[in-house]
Parts: sequence; C-alpha cells; structure tokens
Amino acid sequence: MTIAVSLATRAGTAFGAYREGDTGRLAELVDLLSPILWRAARAQHVCAADAEEIVQVAWLRLLDHADDIVEPAAVLTWLIVTVKREAWRRSGRATHEVSTDLHDAVMPETTPGPEHQAVLTERQRVLWHHVQRLSPTCRHLLCVIAFAERPDYDSVARALGRPVGSIGPTRGRCLAKLRNALATDPEWCAEP
Repeated sequence: MTIAVSLATRAGTAFGAYREGDTGRLAELVDLLSPILWRAARAQHVCAADAEEIVQVAWLRLLDHADDIVEPAAVLTWLIVTVKREAWRRSGRATHEVSTDLHDAVMPETTPGPEHQAVLTERQRVLWHHVQRLSPTCRHLLCVIAFAERPDYDSVARALGRPVGSIGPTRGRCLAKLRNALATDPEWCAEP
C-alpha cells in the first residue's frame, strides 16, 4: 500500500536534509516548490517577469535565513509568505491587505507561445483552447494542482488564499467543465 506524502512534508524533508548538509536536496526543493510559489506570486497581481524575480528573491532569502526556520516542515508556508510579502512590497501594497481570492487573481497566459504551438499536436491545441476558456478560478486552481505530483490541499489552499475545504469540490467542478467541453468538441472526439 502506498501512502501519499503531502507537498509540505516532502518539502520539509528535503529542506531538513539540506540544512543537515545534503546540499543536493536544495535543487529538489526548488523543483518541488517553484511552480506553486510562482502561482502564489501571480495571484498577487504581478506580471510574469516580476513573479519570476519574486520567486528568485524568496529562494535567496531562504538561503540567508535557513537556520532561522525552527521546524523544517514550515518551509513551504515560510516561502509562500515571503513570496506574498515581496509581491506586496514591489507593488506598493505592503501596508494593505491583499485579496488572494481566485476570482481576483491575474492569470498568467495559459496558451503556449508560438515556439510551443509549432510542436503541439492538434489534440493538445484543442485541450489548451478549452483550458483557456475556463473561468479564471478554474484555470488558476487547475494550473496550481497540475504542478503537484500529489496535490496537498492544505498547501494549495494557503498558496491560493482559499479555504481548504473548497479546493477538492472546486477542482471537481472545474475538471467536469473541462471534460464536458472536450466531450462536445468534434476535434477532440475524432480518432487520431
């Protein structure tokens, strides 16, 4: 029997090993958490380029303050808070409470750029077309969850500023909308 390990637990394990001298585990931590940190930055209404810089700043601050984090399992929350604070600082909203509700979130462009369009199959193009037509709430949530091997809803909820109990049902509704859209699209249903 396989037991699913949460994203926060995996991050805490990698961070703890890094602090104990296994420097290679930092790369694992970066690979594991960068996508969710990037989405957390974008949810604060910053452009893609700023989000990338904000995430890099968060990683640099982690290196500077690694010994200050008492509990390794808290590293995910620490990084998310750092990303949000840096985004607020850059946008001049550091003294204001910022809504992270998905309805207000600025979404990164989910349509692949021209260089990727050239190599996409027709089915992938159809899929991206329908993903792009989902509501911002659905696009954002599905993109965040898609980056996690085994989604940890507590971490996803914190990153998106949503109640943890809303993540699963919202995900289900969003996937149902996408399935229905694809099922009615003759280009998707056609035999390859």
